[in-house]
Amino acid sequence: ADRDRYYYGNDILFERHPDIIKRLCIDAPALLPVLLNGLIWRSRITEQGQRRVNYYIKHLVVTADGTFSPAIEWITDNKDPKIVCHPIVSMVIDLVWDRVAFRTFVYGKLWFLFMLMVFVLSQSILRHLEIGRSPRSEYLRVSIFVCRCFIYICSLGHGLVHHTKNIAGSCRNREFKRICGLRIPQYLLDWQEIASLSLVVFLIMMLILEPILHCLVGDEDAILFEERCDESKPLIFAYSVMSTAAMLLYFLLLTDLSVISTSVSAYVLVCGKVLSEVGLFLFGLTFFVAAFACAICSLEQVSEDFQGIPMSALNLYKMTFAMFSGRSYDLLNDSPFALIGILVYIITSVVFLTNLLIAQLSCAYMACYQDMVGFARLGRGKIVAETMLSVSKPRWNRFLEMLRLDERVEFGEGDIGLAGGMQLFEPAAANITTVDMIRRFGGTTSPSAKWPETGADQDEDEDRLERMEKLIEKAMKRMSGGGNRRAGQSSSMGSSSPLGSNSVNEGSDGAASATKSE
Repeated sequence: ADRDRYYYGNDILFERHPDIIKRLCIDAPALLPVLLNGLIWRSRITEQGQRRVNYYIKHLVVTADGTFSPAIEWITDNKDPKIVCHPIVSMVIDLVWDRVAFRTFVYGKLWFLFMLMVFVLSQSILRHLEIGRSPRSEYLRVSIFVCRCFIYICSLGHGLVHHTKNIAGSCRNREFKRICGLRIPQYLLDWQEIASLSLVVFLIMMLILEPILHCLVGDEDAILFEERCDESKPLIFAYSVMSTAAMLLYFLLLTDLSVISTSVSAYVLVCGKVLSEVGLFLFGLTFFVAAFACAICSLEQVSEDFQGIPMSALNLYKMTFAMFSGRSYDLLNDSPFALIGILVYIITSVVFLTNLLIAQLSCAYMACYQDMVGFARLGRGKIVAETMLSVSKPRWNRFLEMLRLDERVEFGEGDIGLAGGMQLFEPAAANITTVDMIRRFGGTTSPSAKWPETGADQDEDEDRLERMEKLIEKAMKRMSGGGNRRAGQSSSMGSSSPLGSNSVNEGSDGAASATKSE
């Protein structure tokens, strides 16, 4: 076989159609696996239990102008958990993540984690020190004030810049989505962006209600950086509510770190998928609580736990979650009809709704389990596409030099193949290959030479000749068979023989026919 020149339409396809993956994701997703399979070559020959595999990833990693290819973003936007698990797609995502995006992503999250630690220090640790002492020590008051200033300047400032820029970009490009009659910027369709915007809103409310600032402005004789004074007393509870909500949002946004581990990311994503079932359970439970609370309040009964709809609803919730005390159940003996209504509610909520929730969670988990790794890879691919925007150009160029995509990759020992790929070894039994994926032709490799005929074309011609020969043979048999039958009939009519005798007649064409007299 001649190994001097190889022809592979990979480069020509992507040069003419650089957005071929995007078009296939939109118009023909069933053809996308066919294209991706064509970017992988596996050797038919194994070496010490290993098989050579060439992944031609050049056009999935880098564009013609040397920038990061948007192919991964197009594939993740397609939201197909099966296609993202394709070997070449998962290899590209893991390669870019491990070599480039991981460090940039972690550095960004370390800054966010540091802000979270400062927020926890100021809101949950320092403010609970020296509770019995009034006033607190100057060191403690200054520490709380510095931590809160850091949060308002760095965290709130960064959030304001981020969302102002995105909202301005959405207005400039007219990227809006109409939901319930309201036009919402399209970037807010992501739950993380909604959580980040909510965090900014709560931090603004905390800054407005900040007790230290109110004590500094309202009371000239107040102790420096003291948060408890006459002017701040009406605001402390509202401030604590905003602080609690902001704390929960900080930890919610921290779940992005789960993308570091595929297993943890898959678990987090499955939890998110089954949350809808919990929401349906709470909706059904609230309906039954409202119905039975109104019904019990309309009944003449003397129990103090069911005086009014709000109190009744609260105690019914406690019964569902096993928080209602046993002594309170004993007091219901004086109101038998109320006790019967509560027993019906317990059977409905605890026995029926709770077990229905377990069944729904099991079914939802089984539906998500098969694709949970795919969903995890979708999340990692999205993070990679977003993080690559922050990677410096020198670092990106060093990564491309490390890949050596301009060097030709071997098909075997001494068989130098094509450029634009990476070669790995996999276990021979992982993907059994019995047919050589390269079609080789002997002779000259000059581009001006005529393209040789393929064996498939020759086989097709031979098949045509065989079919023609079979048709001719069938026609000859019919003709000879018809002549023999006519000759046999004439001979039997012109001769008489005893019962059971046989006569053999020869036709003019030399064919013999035998007839049996009855």
